[in-house]
Amino acid sequence: MHPDSPLALIGYPAPAARALRDLGLIAVNVPTDDLRAVLDASRTLHFTGALVHPSQETHALGAVTPDAVARRVGRVDAIALSGEFHGTFALSDALTDALDASGYASRGASALILGVDAHDLALALPLARLGFTEIGIAAESTPEAERAARDLPAGRRAYPLSRRDPSVTDFAARADLIVLTAGPLPSGLVQPYHTVIDLTGRASVTGSGASTLDLRDLPLRRLARQLEHATGQRFHPQELEGALQALV
Repeated sequence: MHPDSPLALIGYPAPAARALRDLGLIAVNVPTDDLRAVLDASRTLHFTGALVHPSQETHALGAVTPDAVARRVGRVDAIALSGEFHGTFALSDALTDALDASGYASRGASALILGVDAHDLALALPLARLGFTEIGIAAESTPEAERAARDLPAGRRAYPLSRRDPSVTDFAARADLIVLTAGPLPSGLVQPYHTVIDLTGRASVTGSGASTLDLRDLPLRRLARQLEHATGQRFHPQELEGALQALV
């Protein structure tokens, strides 16, 4: 990225641009009404990429060429403007970064991913890259779970399940990690030997004896991934704390 190449901010408040300038980035708020035209103009003006506010993530999907994760999730949170407009959804890779950095022994372990449909389940599918040997995929319906399971890397034993089926409890009994991407956490599913990742922020494992993965730095890791995609620059997550507070 050339030091004078601007970064577009789609749907963010004005203070966000000022906060990113503190990182040495020239950030400019842009309109959101005709996103494809805005991106065309941004590329003409040599913008390097764009960050997308959560309120615009589904809208941005139709204006770019999404990568595999963004397509599966149905949202885009960062865009690179070189060549085609390449969109990604950085939260998934940030989650993988967080689990990897936690020291969790994923290689050879088993995981159960609980969600509602294939879109939200896709948030956690990249975790399979960390060496889990078998993964249960539980959605509201078995067809939705099967749809999500098709996107797992080759060599992983996948078990598509309906979260309403008692077999979910059977699989959970031999799982090491439980990841909740959407919907409620079934009562009695979590046991003391489990580690839980709750992406909904609403589940409670109090009283189960299970441990939960500390996700406090997940938003920082996500922003680092977004900026790398949109600008080509790498930032340490901890140096982004000031910018993150303005990007809400």
